[in-house]
Amino acid sequence: MSDENFQGLEGETGPQLRVLTQYIKDLSFENPNAPRTVGPLSEQPQISVRVDVGAQRLGETEFEVTISLGAEAKIQDELMFLTELDYCGLFRLVNIPAEQLEPVLLVECPRMLFPFARRIIADATRDGGFPPLLIDPVDFVGLYQQRRTEGEVPN
Repeated sequence: MSDENFQGLEGETGPQLRVLTQYIKDLSFENPNAPRTVGPLSEQPQISVRVDVGAQRLGETEFEVTISLGAEAKIQDELMFLTELDYCGLFRLVNIPAEQLEPVLLVECPRMLFPFARRIIADATRDGGFPPLLIDPVDFVGLYQQRRTEGEVPN
């Protein structure tokens, strides 16, 4: 291998996507009916999950991307738990064509963040006295297309 394969990114002019940092912006877990709801259960809980993504420009090439995850579990009308998470990443995007910026921010960046956010939700539910909630993988392309169809993302 030649040394050119190990050159730094400074000399590159192609598209670049870097994760600068990741962090929890907001996390909550509510267990309002404990200890009644943390023991053996007579039936399976109804679990609903919400997923959203957003991005905001912080600088010329820096963007904050947020995955918002929410989950609640109920048996009949009794709430077992409610958890909400805003998990963020600070990304540096360089030489990304303008028409590709939005899909990179709302599809590719959330794909990178999702495994970490999923683990935080699993840990929170486990630490709350329940089996860990492992959220199914998210189709970020489908979510992006749905938001575009509904007019939430400009064309």
